[in-house]
Amino acid sequence: MKREARLLLDKACDSLTLSIEFFNRPHDLGRATTTLILLDHAFEMLLKGGIVHLGGRIRERRARATMGFAKCVRCALSDGAIKFLNEEQALTLQVINGLRDAAQHHLLDISENQLYVHIQAGVTLFRDLLKSVFDRDLRELLPNRVLPVSTSAPLDLTAVFDNEVAEVVRLLQPGSRKKLQAQAKLRPLAILDASIKGEEGQPSPGKLKRLGSELAAGKTWQELFPGVASIEITAEGTGPSLSLRITKKEGVPIHVVPEGTPGAAVVAVRRVDESGYYCLGLHQVAEQVGLTVPKALAMVRYLDIQTNHEYFKLFKFGSVEHKRYSQKAVERIKEELPKVSVDETWKAYGMRRRKTA
Repeated sequence: MKREARLLLDKACDSLTLSIEFFNRPHDLGRATTTLILLDHAFEMLLKGGIVHLGGRIRERRARATMGFAKCVRCALSDGAIKFLNEEQALTLQVINGLRDAAQHHLLDISENQLYVHIQAGVTLFRDLLKSVFDRDLRELLPNRVLPVSTSAPLDLTAVFDNEVAEVVRLLQPGSRKKLQAQAKLRPLAILDASIKGEEGQPSPGKLKRLGSELAAGKTWQELFPGVASIEITAEGTGPSLSLRITKKEGVPIHVVPEGTPGAAVVAVRRVDESGYYCLGLHQVAEQVGLTVPKALAMVRYLDIQTNHEYFKLFKFGSVEHKRYSQKAVERIKEELPKVSVDETWKAYGMRRRKTA
């Protein structure tokens, strides 16, 4: 191994060890900020070490400074001669870097659950890259006992976000005078969403204020943070061997954003074509579930299909409205049909005359 690459790798491992140490400290004095700063530094050194190790350059010609974090990610992702990152790994790096930036330069109120997810996913990614690039096992560099631990280790981002949003709404109650705290708690959610969608930079106070107002008015976090809704946490193993990875949901593509695109990060999850997702009218739903249109509408009402964004969306084109359903709505109705009496459902929900089709 080249001497420069080895020294960079040593720095990366030092910062990772300190990051884990700060995460596991039994008090919160500067804990989240320091943990994120050190983890971010560990990855920058690891990326630079990997680029050098594989024969690449970390300093542009005639430049005094080495490449920054984003440039290193792009190089490791798209330089065919040294490529060692995939798109999902780049997403994880963007999220960690965005959270570090907010923690270091402004206010970031990140919950224990969120912090755990990002640190454990970071350790998993560091271990993966260390093995694939340097053929080194993380256990050779760190004692087996050194790993992020938490009294509550969430594996479901939906539950984490549900709790976070509920707390934000509580802080925004009339008369609470805690809008600044609410914005600080919203910031990590907005950073995660922006990083996944490939947007560079921090959310503005105006954007955080708008997000808070919309949440307080009853909008769901899935509507406001569609980027987060497109990913999930995958887990392997338990205990000391637990691995967490942030991965895209099946069918959601990731693309590399062209270098030089204003306000764009390195990678982004492509926005799902909503007209393609909500591709069914009520007649088509009825056909697929084997019911008449009126009885299919009764099932829609019974299951509150139109209140769930995964099943239904109202498209407006000027004064014309189009009510469209997803394939998931069909699956939901089919799942419930054996459990209910269609005739009884029709009596209870099918005779009401209201505009819901």
